Amino acid sequence: MRMALDTESRRFYDGGVDAFEDQPEIPPNPGSDAQVELVRITTADGGEQWAMMRRIAYRDRHLGELLVPRATQSFRTDLTSVPALFTWLVPKTGRHLPATLVHDGLVHPADDVTYVSTEGHVVLRAEADRVLRDALADTGTGVVRRWLVWSAVTALTMVSGAGTGWSVARTWRYRLSVLGTFLVVGVLGVLASLDLFDVDAGPVPELPWMGDRSWPVEVAGGLAGAIVVPLVLALLWGRFRIAGAVVGVALAVMLHVTVALIGLTLLYQGLERLAGRWPTVAIALGAVVVGGAFGYLVGLVT
Repeated sequence: MRMALDTESRRFYDGGVDAFEDQPEIPPNPGSDAQVELVRITTADGGEQWAMMRRIAYRDRHLGELLVPRATQSFRTDLTSVPALFTWLVPKTGRHLPATLVHDGLVHPADDVTYVSTEGHVVLRAEADRVLRDALADTGTGVVRRWLVWSAVTALTMVSGAGTGWSVARTWRYRLSVLGTFLVVGVLGVLASLDLFDVDAGPVPELPWMGDRSWPVEVAGGLAGAIVVPLVLALLWGRFRIAGAVVGVALAVMLHVTVALIGLTLLYQGLERLAGRWPTVAIALGAVVVGGAFGYLVGLVT
């Protein structure tokens, strides 16, 4: 498994248009650049999806030519599938978009594992995830970002098990590995926070790599634990241990940032609902907050 691949943007090219109704097929053209033609579609719940009006062709190093989507008339995408909390890290669109669209096309529809490449290769979900990682490299996406994206997608595949061809036993083995890693990292993150701020947690023991030490030493110990513990847990992920290491360390290191972002998001959503339903109450509450802040600041200064 190579950590670095040379960027080969010409692996992407115009995939033409598939045949439907009275529309004859427009075959792929390796001599023409890939064309991303999207039409925005508003869903019933006010969300948005995108339809691809033209296929993208990608020549994979192992599978040969891949044409996506299989059927432009039924295919829908949400572009790069990433939670809103993390769009600062992986935007919905950018230079990585052709690669994520190729991945979406390979796994759509989710319950259909019969995607076959032009050369006759059946592409199951784990292989589609590998294609995504390599395709990200060919778009020039940075090493860290593409391994983060692949690791996150791989974790979702392991939890879902859909379209993988795995046995029930193997699916549950992978599923428990991922969920166990998230649980252990989350619990240890909470304990580390309590330890750092000297919160008495009753019978809960202190973490041995932090303990009752000076603040800088505890921070360093917590960071070391956030790296070492996920690396050990990643061994449970089997052949996906690199994804386990990346996901585990990222989760542990960014745990507090994620919690803060969740808090800010909930606050924003609450304010939006308050302002939309009871604008007078929102204005009054805003006046109280501003007045309180002003009074508190004056008190501190004087």
